[in-house]
Amino acid sequence: MKQAEVSSLYKIPVEILKEYESWGLCDVVKIVMGEWQYDDQDIERLSTIMALHDLDFSHDEIEIYMRLLLEDKNSEEKRIRILTSKRQKKLADIHLQEKKLQRIDYLRHMIKKDQNK
Repeated sequence: MKQAEVSSLYKIPVEILKEYESWGLCDVVKIVMGEWQYDDQDIERLSTIMALHDLDFSHDEIEIYMRLLLEDKNSEEKRIRILTSKRQKKLADIHLQEKKLQRIDYLRHMIKKDQNK
């Protein structure tokens, strides 16, 4: 499949496809008549990249993760550490948001309390 087809069919932004191509990790991607050709393995890799983007991984973090995945057959522990670190940051964000919700609830409570006087 060509870039435009992959982008349209799988809803992958062209910028992400270009990012993937620029890393030089796509050894199975072939250039035919001047255009990249994606196969099923590429689509699977792009799915991982999209998931990492959705998890707020930076461009550099995604490249590091994908290089580990594709170039280091024994990188499971390294990738788990990366994911664990990202998970801990997300949990910290959730806890901060929960504290903010508690503050909102407290203010709402105070308003209702004043209304009932």
